[in-house]
Amino acid sequence: MKSIFKNVAIITVFSVITRLLGFILRIFLSRTIGAEALGLYQVALSVFMVLLTVVSSGLTLIISRITASYRVSNDKKGVSRLVTSGLLVGLAVSVILCAIILIFRNLFSNLFTDENCINILIILLPSLIFSAVYSVFRGAMWGYDNYFALCVTELFEQVVKIALCVLLVASSMTAIQNAMTVAWSFTISCIISAIFVIILFFFYGGKMGKPSLIYKKVLKQSTPITAVRVAGSLVQPLIAIILPARLMVAGYTSAQAMSIYGVALGMTFPLLFLPSTLIGSLSTALVPDISMAMVQNDNEHIQKRVTSSVTFALFVTFLIVPIFIAIGDQIGLFLFGEALSGTLLQYSAWIMIPMGITNITSAILNSVGLEVKSFVNYIIGGIFTFFSVFFLTNYMGVLSLPFGMGISMTITGVLNIIMLKRKLKIEVKIVKQLLLMILFSLPAIAVTSFTSALLSYCMPQIINIIICACLGAGMFLLLCVMFKIVSLETYFVQIKEKFKKVKIQKNKVK
Repeated sequence: MKSIFKNVAIITVFSVITRLLGFILRIFLSRTIGAEALGLYQVALSVFMVLLTVVSSGLTLIISRITASYRVSNDKKGVSRLVTSGLLVGLAVSVILCAIILIFRNLFSNLFTDENCINILIILLPSLIFSAVYSVFRGAMWGYDNYFALCVTELFEQVVKIALCVLLVASSMTAIQNAMTVAWSFTISCIISAIFVIILFFFYGGKMGKPSLIYKKVLKQSTPITAVRVAGSLVQPLIAIILPARLMVAGYTSAQAMSIYGVALGMTFPLLFLPSTLIGSLSTALVPDISMAMVQNDNEHIQKRVTSSVTFALFVTFLIVPIFIAIGDQIGLFLFGEALSGTLLQYSAWIMIPMGITNITSAILNSVGLEVKSFVNYIIGGIFTFFSVFFLTNYMGVLSLPFGMGISMTITGVLNIIMLKRKLKIEVKIVKQLLLMILFSLPAIAVTSFTSALLSYCMPQIINIIICACLGAGMFLLLCVMFKIVSLETYFVQIKEKFKKVKIQKNKVK
C-alpha cells in the first residue's frame, strides 16, 4: 500500500505540473494566435487524436501488462523481444494510417468545414509514427513500475512544446499560418520526446532483442482495448465537424464558426476539466483497494469506498462551480482576453457536477472489470450530445454543446450508479450530500458575485478574482464542515498519526 500511495503521489504531482503548463500554453496561444487559429488547430487535432488512439492506447497497456508478467519470471530476454516486436507493430500501424490519410486526402478534406484543416492534419502525421515509438518504450517502463520516468517524459514533452510555440508563433501571422506553426510545434515536440524516451529506456537498463511471434499476442490483446477506446474518442472529432457546420447553418461565416469553436474547446472547456486531476488521482488509488475488497467479498468496505469516493468527487467539483458561475466572465476575460470564453464558462459550469460523478463511477466500474458496460453507458449518454448539437445549435448557438454534454454526463452518471448497485449489490447513498452541496453553493455564488461587484471599483482584476475565489471556496467549505459533509478532523488526525510514526521511526534509528 505504501508503494501504491507513493506512485499516486508521484503521478499527482507531475500531473498537476504538466496540466498547469498545458493550461499556460493555452492562455499564451489564445492571446497570440486568436480564436480562429485555435479553432482550426483544435479541429485537425481532434481527428489526429483518433489516429493516435489507434496507435498507442491498447499497445501501451498490453506492452506494460506483458512486461509485468515477464518480470515475475525475471525473463529479461522476453522483455527485449517484446519491445522490438511491439515497436514493429506500432510502426506498421502508424505508417498504414498515415498512408490512408495521404491517399484519401480529398475525401478527408471534405469532412472539414474549412479545407485548411487537412493541411494541419498532414503536418501532424509524422508525430503519429514517433508516438508509436514513444508508446512502446513507455509501456515497457510502465511494466517495470517506473512511474517517475513516465511522468518525466510527459513533463519534458510539455516543456518542449511550450518552448517551440513561444519561439515559432507570432501574432503577425495569419490564422492558418499560426495554426500550422502550432501543429509543427506539436510534431517536433513528439519527435524530441520519442528520442528522450528511448534514451531513458536504455539508461534504466532496457534492451532490445530479436522480434518474435509475441507480436501476435500483442495484436490480439490490444485490438479489443483499442477498438473500445477509438469508439469513445470519435466523439470529439464528430463534434468538431458537426458544430462548426451547424453554426454556419445558423448564419455564421466559416471564420466566425471556427473562432467560436476555438473559444469553446480551446479556452473554456479546459477550465471545466480542472477537478479531473484530483479525481483522477483518487481513481488510481481506488483500483487496487476495491479490487482487493472484491476478492475478499467485503461488500461493506466496497460500499463505504464507493460512497465516500463519489462524495469526495462532488465536493472537489462544488469547490469550483460557484466560483465559475459567479465570476466566470472575469476569469475568461483575464486569462484569454476573450469575453465569450467567460460567458461560456458561467453557463457551462454546472456540467462539472455530472462530469465529476461520471468520472469517478466510470473508474470504479473499470476497477471491477466492467469496462465494456461503462463504455456502453458512455455511448448512451453521448447520443444526447449529438442530438443537442445537431438540432439545438440553430436556437442556442454554441451553448448547445455544453447543454448536450451536461445532459449526456447526467445520464451516464445515473446509469453508472445503477450498474454499481446491481453488479456490486451495494447502495450508493449520495442524494442527501448532493442536495446539500447544491444548497450550500447558492450563498457561495451570491457572496462571491456581490463581493466581486464591490471590489471591481477599487481592485485590479487579478486581485479581485483571487479574493473572490478564495471567499467562495472558503464559504462552501465552511458550510460542508458545519453540516459534516466533509470531516477535516479526520484528516488532521491521520496526518498527526503519520507524524507520530515518523518520529518514532527516527527515534528507533537514533
